[in-house]
Amino acid sequence: MIKLDRRLILNFDWTLLLLVLVLSAIGLLNIYSAGLTLTDLRQPPLYIKQIQWIMLGFVAMGFAFFIDYRFLARHAYWIYAISIVLLLIVLAGGHATRGSQRWIALGGFTFQPSELVKLTVILALAKYFDRHRINGGCRLRELVTPFLIALFPVLLILKQPDLGTGLIVLIVFTSMVCFVGLDWRSYLLAAAGGLILTPIGWFLLHDYQKERILTFFNPERDPLGSGYHIIQSMIAVGSGGFLGKGFMKGSQTQLKFLPEQQTDFVFSVFAEEWGFLGALVLLLMFLWLIYWGIKIMMHSRDYSGTLVAFGITVLLFTEVFINIGMVLGILPVVGIPLPFLSYGGSSMVVLMIATGLLLNISVRRFILQS
Repeated sequence: MIKLDRRLILNFDWTLLLLVLVLSAIGLLNIYSAGLTLTDLRQPPLYIKQIQWIMLGFVAMGFAFFIDYRFLARHAYWIYAISIVLLLIVLAGGHATRGSQRWIALGGFTFQPSELVKLTVILALAKYFDRHRINGGCRLRELVTPFLIALFPVLLILKQPDLGTGLIVLIVFTSMVCFVGLDWRSYLLAAAGGLILTPIGWFLLHDYQKERILTFFNPERDPLGSGYHIIQSMIAVGSGGFLGKGFMKGSQTQLKFLPEQQTDFVFSVFAEEWGFLGALVLLLMFLWLIYWGIKIMMHSRDYSGTLVAFGITVLLFTEVFINIGMVLGILPVVGIPLPFLSYGGSSMVVLMIATGLLLNISVRRFILQS
């Protein structure tokens, strides 16, 4: 429950908040530049919408900070259930765009429940593993329930279809399982099962998803079709050179050669304008954010907080790694946003809530009463 305590302010983690503020500000400037050529006179500019989402995100962050994370952990299954209901609503009659049905319309805004699911799965898994601690590592039969916790929303997300978000949920699940520990026989069986299921997974993919994976290995096989995104992205990143072309001076961006430049390929916009040096500084900031999440995890006062902080840190690392990897051509294009930089209200609000939880876990280690 919300409970004010002066120690929440005295021990507040200003470093984490400052990192998120700076990254959000960089993202806002980047969206302003990327959105210059995408302006629709019938709609507010993209950067104005992003400011609105950032403001809403800070309100959500405040709630996530002041509500004791132990209260949220106790009710994690109910929170998870609500997110599943939202996914079912999306499948029943959600807002569809470009062949994907992923959003719920809320007045003049749309919300993507699959973004929220990333966080609710972390909370639900943290509660399960906190209540079922096993010495010597888990065995496969003890992972049936957490596997179903992750699998059910993944199946609903893949139905939308949204391969990238489903992949993120599975990576978070796998990481948390490895963190709590498996016995060595279970590791071998899980690895063998993964190898057996991989060909089956291939046949379950949509044709365009298979095409993205094939294009990853050879972008030139369809340079004007499925390979266009990655080719233009690599051109944009490479053309930035060491110091970049300057703010709002990226030719690939301003001439609209770069697709999805405000969302999936926002890093390409940044690298073209600020060059290798700017991209390096941005990567160091993300590394600092990941390090800070690990630090919060290690200093948590209880196992539940440790698991939640670990899950959120894995989520941030995975999204940064996959997004930058795909725009550089070292990973297939799967539509993962870059945290705090990509345009998108659902992602921004959920990331702010995740930040609020990290702040919550960080500061409450100084509060001794239970």
